[in-house]
Amino acid sequence: MKNSAQIVNLPIISISDGTQIGIVKTLVINPEKGSVDFLTVEQEDVQLSLKAIPFKKVVGIGEFAVTVESFHDIIDLSEIPIANQLVNKQIRIKNTKAVTRKGQLLGEVTEFFIDEETGEIIGIELLVGDRQAVLSSEFILTYGKDILVVHDNAPSSLLDEAHLLVPAEGKDGEETAEHADEQHSGGEAVMEGAESEEALYALREKQIELLKGKRVTKDIVDKNGNTFIEAGTILTEEHIQKAQEEGPSVIVDISMNVEA
Repeated sequence: MKNSAQIVNLPIISISDGTQIGIVKTLVINPEKGSVDFLTVEQEDVQLSLKAIPFKKVVGIGEFAVTVESFHDIIDLSEIPIANQLVNKQIRIKNTKAVTRKGQLLGEVTEFFIDEETGEIIGIELLVGDRQAVLSSEFILTYGKDILVVHDNAPSSLLDEAHLLVPAEGKDGEETAEHADEQHSGGEAVMEGAESEEALYALREKQIELLKGKRVTKDIVDKNGNTFIEAGTILTEEHIQKAQEEGPSVIVDISMNVEA
């Protein structure tokens, strides 16, 4: 997991020739998927058009640099209509206000977190009153230019620490490297892992409670583009659990396309 400040301004390194080919300028948000789809690139030479790297072309995001296979992974946004449309939407997350569906102001967003392997937005950090809190992306309904719309139960679902956003185990049941390190660091770290699992379980239970029994208004597709919930389906617990396994972007898609 990385926050946006850990990515913006990082050098971009081409693995094939070991040279710096630019600097990360901005993160381009896809509001429908709830993900970072492109990294815009700042280069030293004079540019007549905006350049970017598709997130799927990123090999790794480290403390020192973002790596890609070669400079050919940089594209001209004017040649990719979808990418250009996302840039023109100017969706930002930091410095927006988080508001519930019923119009309650939750707080001001100060940071957001992404999965550096997939680009999915995991959660946000926001100033609530006089304290910093964290909210899972599962509770975000709409990513707007100036406003984030969140579920009405978001105020009761805030977390104290960003690490609670990340499950202790990977999607396939394999331990993540971070969790393995915690196990070796002593009883306190193991306890933190248990708290993380408990927080994830609580979030998923609240998601089920919120969506169960509602009707889907459009076809819902999985990460491979296959429809697994058809429009008109009344959501059951099994449907929602399947969506949770697919990831936060699928849950967001369902949340934005249901009715009582």
